[in-house]
Amino acid sequence: MSHVDRNYDHLFKVLLCGDSGVGKTCLISQFTDNQIRRSHITTIGIDFKLKTFTVQGKRIRLQIWDTAGQERFETLTAQYYRRAQGILLVYDITQDATFGNVTKWLRNIEENAVDDVKVTLVGNKLDLDQQQGQRQVTTRKGEKLAKQHKCQFFETSAWSNTNITEAFTGLTEQILNSAEQRIGSERSESKLVLTSSIKSSVQQEPHGSSWCCG
Repeated sequence: MSHVDRNYDHLFKVLLCGDSGVGKTCLISQFTDNQIRRSHITTIGIDFKLKTFTVQGKRIRLQIWDTAGQERFETLTAQYYRRAQGILLVYDITQDATFGNVTKWLRNIEENAVDDVKVTLVGNKLDLDQQQGQRQVTTRKGEKLAKQHKCQFFETSAWSNTNITEAFTGLTEQILNSAEQRIGSERSESKLVLTSSIKSSVQQEPHGSSWCCG
């Protein structure tokens, strides 16, 4: 199927992980459907949504996987790490324990994901700090941890739709840049192999041959 037929240039798989209740499903709902989940429904195992949008002039389709945060589902979700080109690791800025568990999630990513996976750290529920002062995890803590692990960092709110598009777009840009660099490298290698093959064929042509016509 051609790019025109499928109406997008790249398909990327993005995984959301983090403790249960940090707002992963709400972030996805706001990004894909512009809707707020007003009641909390715990994700069981794995769910996913699709979103097609334009990044750097390319039509990108994201397959966004929503994982359950409970420990009993970790074995089930481990296989999805290996399929993901990007991961949004989410914690709740009003629950310090969810930030403390980020280290565990980063370890899961390191053990199960591909080597060049792109990771963005997200501190969610920013509206509860802005409106109700419930913050337990400072912005500086989040920025510091993200810097240590060389990943992007955003604070978001599904309720007020703050920085959600920016977080998904920032992650997608990293994946896209990596993919296009890889494609460019593969094309260069193919061109080099083809050039070498042509040169080899030319060198093997017999010289000084003569033709007679009778």
